[in-house]
Amino acid sequence: MTIRSLFAATLALVSLGARGEEVLADSTEVVRPVFAAYTAESGSARLADTYLTPLKYDGWHAAFDYQRYQAMSFAPDDWTMRLHLGLSLDKTDNPARNATMWGLMLSADWGMMRKFRPFAADLTLAVGASTGIEAGCLYNARNGNNPASAKGAWTVNLTGFASYRAKIGRLPVTVTYQPTLPVAGVFFAPDYGELYYEIYLGDHSGLVHGAWWGNYFKLDNSLAADLHFGATNLRVGYHGGIFSSKVNHVVTHIYTHAFSIGVSGEWLSVNPRKRPAPKRRLVNPLD
Repeated sequence: MTIRSLFAATLALVSLGARGEEVLADSTEVVRPVFAAYTAESGSARLADTYLTPLKYDGWHAAFDYQRYQAMSFAPDDWTMRLHLGLSLDKTDNPARNATMWGLMLSADWGMMRKFRPFAADLTLAVGASTGIEAGCLYNARNGNNPASAKGAWTVNLTGFASYRAKIGRLPVTVTYQPTLPVAGVFFAPDYGELYYEIYLGDHSGLVHGAWWGNYFKLDNSLAADLHFGATNLRVGYHGGIFSSKVNHVVTHIYTHAFSIGVSGEWLSVNPRKRPAPKRRLVNPLD
């Protein structure tokens, strides 16, 4: 190789390196902040479970709810994820007000949704699927042999959201509606009159059942308004649940309606070992 050829090759490498640095300088980093909401709920509950009693019980409902949204890394503008955790406590009385039934439920679900903006820039629609688990029990101390009715399920759900950005005067507000509807899964239910002591002794037949709308129906609805006063938002809204199951001659109904209040906001994780790009583009999971 001649000196002239070596010099030309060196100039070419330097030129390519300069172009690479230029492309890197002009590149835009996609930043995916986490939108999280923490809310407390208070409202009414109606419980019925023929494993425990044929009567319907009415009372109060309280719960804590956590939601976490973030745009997906593979297609942040089009796909978003949601993690939802809930813990609820119900205290209800029979019509004569001389017996109490308690309800305690823990639920968790995670899913992905495809976002669309078909009508206006301020409206975002999303549809997708999620999977979740739920566990808890109903407890009636008036029953001597069978005071508790355990609940447990794993389901695959349809889910989505509608998010609309508006203003009340000069105050920005985001209104979000999110439904979750199980379509398939499995759930736990003993036979009518079967003692849990019998299950403990080894009678495990007929305890797990396939879930479909004919024997297991649940609809979770949440409507929330985030009032953007600053970096942290005030969240107010409504949360309602409808649950009905019928298997092994045992019918269960759980209906709740609640007002919710809490805080929400966006949080951004920064890696101190990673040098940020000169340009950044934030992708809000609800936009």
